[in-house]
Formats: sequence, structure tokens, C-alpha cells
Amino acid sequence: MKTWAFQLSRKIRMIRENLNDFYNETKRVGPFLGIDLGEKRVGLSISDRTQSIASNYATLQKKKFSVFSLELKSIIDKEIICGIVIGLPLNMDGSEGPKCQSTRDFAKNFSNVIDLPITFWDERLTTVAAERSLLSADLSRKKRRQVIDSVAAVLILQNLLDRLKNMDQRTPEN
Repeated sequence: MKTWAFQLSRKIRMIRENLNDFYNETKRVGPFLGIDLGEKRVGLSISDRTQSIASNYATLQKKKFSVFSLELKSIIDKEIICGIVIGLPLNMDGSEGPKCQSTRDFAKNFSNVIDLPITFWDERLTTVAAERSLLSADLSRKKRRQVIDSVAAVLILQNLLDRLKNMDQRTPEN
């Protein structure tokens, strides 16, 4: 019989700080979910089944964790997600501030809801890059505000996919 402490430690172990550990757990084919936790909205992106291309999925309004986690779990089940990357809002000097702690807390709490590996990706300047991209597309301020978090999530996920692809190319075939 598994104890409560064992089950809790297993869930927390689903958070993979090391990208190699995340990579080794998610080599199977299936989409990843990218998450950009904004202050008011949460941007979601999803990869294709071959984990090559990230696409915009949705922008959700932030809600109470219990409600939001059920909504997110529903998406994960529907899309058969096999791994999650969450943007980590590091300070420009690389240090972690209160937003990083909030993101880590979300990941820790969400790992108790799902049984999938979760990793983090440095999201410094992704919102700036997303804003520039949307400005060049000549979108109105209102429309940019609605989609910026999901565009940032696409950038976070695509950066992870590119990194994993490079890791895959370095891995010798058996």
C-alpha cells in the first residue's frame, strides 16, 4: 500500500528542472502543452504530435486554481498531451523573483492534478518578442492584448521543441 507521502513525492518528482530528465520521460510521440502564466490571462500553445511545431491553442482568463486546473486538465485529456512546459519569468539578471515563485507554486500544485512531466523554460523577452510580432502584423491594441499570452506560449514551446530536437540529433541511435 502506497502512503500519502510516497504519492506526494512521486507527484512532485513529475516536475523536471533538468531538461534531459524531461526529454527522457517524454520521448514518445504526442503533443506538448506550452503555458504562459500572465497576470490576468494564461496563454496556451500546443505542439503537433511529432513535437516539431508549436501553434496557438487558446487564451484563458485566470481563475481560482481549482476551477482553472480542471479546465486545463480537460484540455490535456482532450488533446492527449504527454508533457508540459511552463514559462519561467526570470529577472533580466537570471535571478528568480516573486513571479518565478508563483509559477513554481502553480506547477507544484498542478502536478498534484495531473500525472505528466512538467518543465520550465526561461521566458525572458518572450512577451516583448510576441508584442513586436503582433505589432508587425498591424493588430489593434485590443486584439494584441487578447492574444499576446498565447503568442508568448507559442514562443516558449517552440524554443523548447527546437532544443529537444537538437538533443535528439546528438543522441546516438541504438
